[in-house]
Amino acid sequence: MYDYIMIRYGDLILKGKNQHIFRHNINNQIAHKMYGLPVEIEFQHDLVFIKLNDVEPKDVIDRLNYISGLSSYSKAVKCEYNLDIIAEKSIELLKHEIKEETTFKVETKRADKTINLKSFEISKLVSKQVLRSVPNLIVDVKDPKTTLNIEARREATYIYTDKIPGIGGFPTSTGGRAMLLISGGIDSPVAGYLTMNTGLEIECVHFESSPLTPIESVQKVIDLVTVLSKYAPSSKIKLHLVPFREIHELILKEIPESYTITIMRRMMYRIADSLAKKNNCKAIVSGDSIGQVASQTLESLITVQKVTDSLVIRPLATYDKNEIIKIAKKIKTYLISSKPFSDCCTVYVPKRPVIKPTDERASTFEQAFDYQKFIKIALKNTITLEINERKPLNIIDKGFSMEEIFDEKTRNGKTDS
Repeated sequence: MYDYIMIRYGDLILKGKNQHIFRHNINNQIAHKMYGLPVEIEFQHDLVFIKLNDVEPKDVIDRLNYISGLSSYSKAVKCEYNLDIIAEKSIELLKHEIKEETTFKVETKRADKTINLKSFEISKLVSKQVLRSVPNLIVDVKDPKTTLNIEARREATYIYTDKIPGIGGFPTSTGGRAMLLISGGIDSPVAGYLTMNTGLEIECVHFESSPLTPIESVQKVIDLVTVLSKYAPSSKIKLHLVPFREIHELILKEIPESYTITIMRRMMYRIADSLAKKNNCKAIVSGDSIGQVASQTLESLITVQKVTDSLVIRPLATYDKNEIIKIAKKIKTYLISSKPFSDCCTVYVPKRPVIKPTDERASTFEQAFDYQKFIKIALKNTITLEINERKPLNIIDKGFSMEEIFDEKTRNGKTDS
């Protein structure tokens, strides 16, 4: 039934003279996402057309849904500019899509100004023929349930009824790089998705405490980053796995229970800051939602953030849990996050965590051990994986700790998944 998918760019008009940079980025991502499908891509100044060549529209749209910067797309029929042919194709399309009585109107966009008829005249003429041939249609020009769109362009005319919303935002990687603190929970993957949707490319850092915590908790994070990698320009995201067990154990031993989470998060921020600077990331991204838990009160956030001079971005700061869950389900991270494997932030939660910590008290407690020494060791032994949506990585059954799974050479270098 359909010949093309018609794609509209998002808010590129806001970019003024830099529009071509953003458009070039999106076009590259479209070409990358269509890899393996026997389609043809036609890039024009204001639109992109994907010629389906008998590929199912859903297969193309499913891939487009991972590209930031797209406003909407439509399944379109293509024909020459001839009113009788346009009417014939419109009737065929409506009979295919309309199965019961509905209200409708015809709306024409005359992009080719050499056409002698005005837009409303084309709509009126086509509408008359459609109403004679398609039953169950009732004209409603103010609030129709179905709109037959006719886009008359210089090279061809396109006919469609639907406008499928894209994820909007700006093209990922056009705004710089940021380091995402990712756990196995619901919030941080959503924060990563929203960050990429604003045009930032992300790397991820996870603090693992195997074998104090199960290796399945690391696999959860790998699976979550694999999902996020579908939104990345090249379908790849770096994941830094920081061995946190020694620091974790020292905190549990040396720090008063009420301050363990505060100190733990301060250590994580120090390490994330070092990794961000090393990898040219201009900001740290966190999944904090203000007031959701004790460690996310304003006082807690301020005390934790004191240890870094990097910009800290909190995309979920004003979101409630239901809003976050809704997005997690939409991007397909919710079920992964819901798996019952705890990480170092949840396995030893204090019974009465401090709600209003201070930088002064936290700094005093941190003098109990030489944390700089252990941070250097953790950074030295950090494992960097390149997570690729096209090459899933499974580490289950390969060992009970990261030391068993990855040898010393790997821990000091880089592993591609």
